[in-house]
Amino acid sequence: MTAQIHPTACVEEGASLGQDVKIGPFCYVAASTSLGDGCELMSHAVVMGHTQIGHGCTLHPHAVLGGLPQVIGFEASPDSRLVVGDNCVFREYATAHSGMPKFGGVTTVGNNCYVMIGAHIAHDNKIGNNVVMANNVSLAGHIEVGDNVWFGGLSAIHQFSRIGRNAFIGGGAIVVEDVIPFGSVVGNHAKLSGLNMVGLKRRGFTKAEQMEIRSAYKAVFFGEGLFRERVDQAAEKFADKPLAMEMIDFIRHAGDRPICKPA
Repeated sequence: MTAQIHPTACVEEGASLGQDVKIGPFCYVAASTSLGDGCELMSHAVVMGHTQIGHGCTLHPHAVLGGLPQVIGFEASPDSRLVVGDNCVFREYATAHSGMPKFGGVTTVGNNCYVMIGAHIAHDNKIGNNVVMANNVSLAGHIEVGDNVWFGGLSAIHQFSRIGRNAFIGGGAIVVEDVIPFGSVVGNHAKLSGLNMVGLKRRGFTKAEQMEIRSAYKAVFFGEGLFRERVDQAAEKFADKPLAMEMIDFIRHAGDRPICKPA
């Protein structure tokens, strides 16, 4: 089936539309964009700039994808792009911006992401699969988010932060430090409150895997000695434990970025 386009929508010549695309009243689709099979744009949704959207995505009223980076003096460029995966949902007033060419030029959103009302994905973010952003979550630029991360409503993440996979960000948290894989953070400024055990159980981690992660967490954050010494000791102790090493390697590769720790 070909695309269904409401007569009040504006779809510029050159836009690439897949099969079974539905474009509702007063939507706008720019010439340099592409929509995969089965996408639906509800009333007043906008896809602009150089934006590629995968199969089966839904944009609710007033969602805007592909806007320019919010950087003073930035000039539009075909090298500023947004790439969205398959089966993503952007609820009302959700936004995602394209990247800056000098940093690679691409903002990416993975598959099966759910971006709720008023949430924002800024330029040059790298968002994994199955990420959920509740209402009014705000991600600044250059943020890396792993798979299966959940953001509570009104949380905000500082630019250049890294959020490890399967982490949980509590509602209203202000995150200015990197969050370890499997971690759970809360507060302003956010502090590590433990592990995201609820998320691990929901995603089918075995009891042995949970114990492995918990043991590494305790060794790194609550052992004896300086933090860097504990990390190095844990790297030796858990060298053959892949989930533990995922957390440890995340910390070791932080560079100058601080790691969010318990209060």
